[in-house]
Amino acid sequence: MLVALLLIVAGVALFDTRRRVMALEERILMLEAEGQSALAPSMPEPVQVVHSPAEAPPPSTPTAVTRRSPWTEKVAEPEVAAEPEIVSEEAIGQSDYVRPAFGFEELFGRRLPIWAGGVTLAVAGVLLVKYSIDSGLLSPVIRVLLGLIFGAGLIAGAEVALRQEERVRDARVRQALAGAGLATLYAVILAAANLYHLVGPGTAFVGLAGVTALAMGLSLRFGAPSAMLGLVGGLAAPALAGADEPNVPLLSCYLALTIGGLCALSRTQRWMWLGVGALIGGAGWGSLLLLSGTLDLASSLSVGLLILAIGIAFPLFAFSGSRATLIRAVSAVVASAQMAALIATGGFSLLHWALFGLLSVAFLWLSGREPPLRRLMPVGLAVGLLLAGAWPAPAASSFTLVVLGLAMIYGGGALWRLWRPAGGLIEAGQVAGVALGGLAVSTLHYYRGSGADDLRFALIALVASALPAAAVAMGWRNPSRRDDARAALLATSAAILLVLAGIFGLAGWTLPLVVGIVALALLLLAARGGDMRIEYSGWAFAFTAVASLVSGDRGLDELGRLAGLGADAAPGIALLRWSGVALALMLYAWRARLAEGRLVAQIVATLCAYGAIAQVVPVLWLAPIVALGLPLLAEGARRLPPLRLLPALATLFLLTFLWAAEPLLAWIDPAMLSLLGRPMLVSLLPDRADMLLRLALPAALIALAGIRGREAIGPIGRQLGVIAAGLFGMIALHILYKQAFAIADHAAFVRTGFAERTLWETLLIMAGWAAWRQFNQRDVALTLVAAGFAHNLLYTLLLHNPLWAAQAVGSVPLFNLLVPAIAIPLVGLWLAGRMAPDLAERCTRYRDGVHMVLIPLFAFAMLRQLFEGSMLNLPHLSAGEDIGRSVLAIALAVGFLLWGIWRGGRDWRIASLMLMLGAVAKVFLLDASGLTGLLRIASFLALGFSLIGIGWLYSRHLRSDAD
Repeated sequence: MLVALLLIVAGVALFDTRRRVMALEERILMLEAEGQSALAPSMPEPVQVVHSPAEAPPPSTPTAVTRRSPWTEKVAEPEVAAEPEIVSEEAIGQSDYVRPAFGFEELFGRRLPIWAGGVTLAVAGVLLVKYSIDSGLLSPVIRVLLGLIFGAGLIAGAEVALRQEERVRDARVRQALAGAGLATLYAVILAAANLYHLVGPGTAFVGLAGVTALAMGLSLRFGAPSAMLGLVGGLAAPALAGADEPNVPLLSCYLALTIGGLCALSRTQRWMWLGVGALIGGAGWGSLLLLSGTLDLASSLSVGLLILAIGIAFPLFAFSGSRATLIRAVSAVVASAQMAALIATGGFSLLHWALFGLLSVAFLWLSGREPPLRRLMPVGLAVGLLLAGAWPAPAASSFTLVVLGLAMIYGGGALWRLWRPAGGLIEAGQVAGVALGGLAVSTLHYYRGSGADDLRFALIALVASALPAAAVAMGWRNPSRRDDARAALLATSAAILLVLAGIFGLAGWTLPLVVGIVALALLLLAARGGDMRIEYSGWAFAFTAVASLVSGDRGLDELGRLAGLGADAAPGIALLRWSGVALALMLYAWRARLAEGRLVAQIVATLCAYGAIAQVVPVLWLAPIVALGLPLLAEGARRLPPLRLLPALATLFLLTFLWAAEPLLAWIDPAMLSLLGRPMLVSLLPDRADMLLRLALPAALIALAGIRGREAIGPIGRQLGVIAAGLFGMIALHILYKQAFAIADHAAFVRTGFAERTLWETLLIMAGWAAWRQFNQRDVALTLVAAGFAHNLLYTLLLHNPLWAAQAVGSVPLFNLLVPAIAIPLVGLWLAGRMAPDLAERCTRYRDGVHMVLIPLFAFAMLRQLFEGSMLNLPHLSAGEDIGRSVLAIALAVGFLLWGIWRGGRDWRIASLMLMLGAVAKVFLLDASGLTGLLRIASFLALGFSLIGIGWLYSRHLRSDAD
C-alpha cells in the first residue's frame, strides 16, 4: 500500500511539473514574439481594451531588458508593456465555481453512524447478556426475558422514531432500531434453545418462525433491512433450531410458507433481490433434504410439492418485468433437476413419477402462458427420458405407464400446439424426441435380440413412426409449413423410425433396400410439398444406403466383386441390393432439385449399377460391358440437354480406364525398358484375350460413344475420348502385331527384329497417309507419321542399328531391309511436308540435317552389307572395305557439294567439307599406314583428284556468287 501511495504521489507531482513546464514554454514564446515586434520599424498602436472597474489590470512600468544573441554581443531594448488581459465571463464563472468537498463528512458523519449505532445496540444487548452470565447476577430465564424485552424495546423505539418523523427526519434511525431489535430476538431465542435448553427445538423453531414473520411485517413499515433479516433468519431458522431428526413434512411446509411470504413481500415492495434470495435458499434446502437420505412416502410427497412450489409457483407470482422470464426458466430447470434427484433417490416409485408428471404439466401450462418458456418443455422431456433410461430393472407395466405419460404430456401438448401460431421447431423436436426417445429407452431395457423381440420392437418402431408422420399430415396444408424446418424434422424422425423398424423386423441384408426406399419416399414427399429441407434429409438417407451397402462382411465381399475378386455365394441377393440402391440414386439424379447433389448421385448411381452387374457377370466380360455402357448412355444423352449425363459418362469412362489399367501397365513396363535397349518380347506382353476385351473393344466403343454423343460430352470430353480411343487402339494393335511375329527370345529378335520394326514403322507411315488422303484428318495423320518417324530414329537407327547391334538385314545387296529402313524417315519427312507446308518451311534446316545423316548412314551400311552379308556388326574389316569407306566418303562429299551448289544450300557445303576432312584424316592417318603398293598410290591419287575437284568447284562457285 505504501509503495502504491508513493507511486500515486510521484505521478501527481510529475503531472504538475509537466503542466508548469508547458506554461513556461508558452510564456517564453510570447516574450520572443514581443521582442520581434519591438525591433520592427514601425509599431501599430495597441488596441485599447476597456475593462470594467473591477477588471482593471494593475499598472505596468516599462523596463530595459538586455538579451544575448548569436550575432550580437549585447542588444539592449526596452520591454514592451504587456497588453491588458481580456477575461471572458465564462472564465470568470469557472474561476468562481467551487467544487464540492470530498464526501467524507457525508459518509462518516451522516450515513455510517446511524447504521453503526444499530449494530452497536445489538452488540450491546449481546454484551449485556454475556456480562450477566459471567457475573452470575441473573438466572437464565431472567436473561432470556430481559433479552426479549430489550429486543421488543428496540422495535418499539423504531415505532416511536417512525411516529416522530418530523423531529427525527431520517428513515435510517428507525431501520437501525428495528434491525437491532430483530437480531436481538433471534439471538435470545437461539440462546434459550441451544445454550440454556429452556425450550425444545420445536418451540425454538416456532419462535424463530414468528420472528421471521415479524421481520417481514416490519419490513413493510420500516423498509428493506428488516426484510433482509427476515430472509436470513427465516432460511437459517430450521438449521439453528437444533433438531437432530427434523420433521420433513413440517419443515417443507415451513419453508414453503417462509419462501412464499418472502416472494409475496418481494412482489409488493418490488425487491427482486429478496425473491431471488428466497428462491436460492429454498433450492438449497431442497437439495439438503434430497441428500439427507431415503425419504418416506409423506416426506417424498412434501419435498416434491416444495420443489414444485419453489420451481414453478413462487417465481410465477413473485416477479414481473423483463427479468421475470429468465428467473422462471432457471427456477424450472433447477426444479426439474431436483425432481430427477428425488425420483432417483426414491427408488423410481410411481409416486415420484407422479410428482414429475405434475412438474411436466406445470411446464406445459407455463409454456402456454408465457411463450418464451416453451424451451422448458424439451428440458423436461430430456430429463424424463434420461430418468426412464436410468431406471434399474423397471416392471413392464410401470415402465409402460411412465412412457405413455411422458408421451401424452410432452408429445400430446406439442402435437396440439405444433401448427398453431405459437408452435415451432421446439414442438416438432418434442414430437420427434418422444417417438425416438421412447423407442430408445424401451430398447435399452427390454431388447434381448431374440426373434420375438425383433418382431415386437419392429411393431413398436412402426407405431412410434406414426406420431411424427401424423404430425406432418396435420400440418400439410398449413401455409406456414415451408417457413421453417418443422416438417423436415418430423419427416426425418419418421424416416429414422421406419428404418429402425426394418432393422428389427427384416433380415440384415435388406438394410440398404429399406434405407433406399425411405430415401425415395422423402424425395417424393419433398417434391410434392416443395420443401427442400425434406430433400436434404433424403440425401442423407440415400448416401446412408450406399454406406450400408458396402459395410459388414457381406458388403466387403460384394465390393470385392467390383474388382473381380472373390465370388458371392448369393448373387441374386447381391444383385437386388446393388440394383435397388442404384435405382434410388438414379431417381435422385433425375428428380432432385439440388444441382450439386444430382451430379454426385449420377456418379454413385453409375457405380452401384456397375456393382449390380459385377455380382452376376463373369469377370472376363466386365470390361467390355462397362465400355458398352458408354455408347448406350451417349445415345440416350442425345435426347437430353447437353452435358446432362456427363457425370455418368465420365464415371463409365473411368471404370473402362481402370479395367484397361492392367494390360496398359503390362505393356508400359516392357515399353519403358525398351527405351534402354531391351527387346520387347511377346512373352512380356498381355495375352490376346486381355488385349481384345480390355483394350481393343473398349477403344472402339469409346470412339463410337464420342461419335454418337458429341453434344453430350462436350469438346473436352471429345478430346479425351479421342486420346483414350487412340491410346487403347494403338497399344492393342501393337500387342496384336507383336503376337503375329511372336518374338519370344533373343535369337528370334536377332533374326526377325529388324523386319518387325521396319514393317511396323511402314504401317504407321501408311496409316498416316491414309488418314490424310482418305479421311482428311491432318492432325491424326501427322501424329501417325511422327510416331513412325520417331520409332525409326529411336529403335532402328539408334538403339538397334544393324551397324552396331545384332540384327539381320538380308544378304542380297539393294534388296534387303536397309532400303526401307532408311527410306521410312525420308518418306515420313516428305509426307509431313505435304501435309503441313508451313511447318515444313520453318523446319527446312532440320529436315536437311536428317538427310545429311541418313544418306551417309545408308551408304556405309550398304557398303558393309556388300562385304559382310546379313550381319553388319561383325568385328571383321577387310582392306577393300576399308579403302571403300574412304572412297565412299569422298564421293559423298562431292555429291553434297554439288547438291549444295545447285540448291544454294550452305549447310550441304559445310557437310561436304566435314566429310572431306574426315576422309583426308582417314587416308593420311589410317589408310596410308595400312596399305602398300598400288592400293596406297590409288588411295592418294583418288584423294588428290577429289581435293582438286572440290577446290575447283568451290572457287568457281564462290567466284560466280561474287559476280
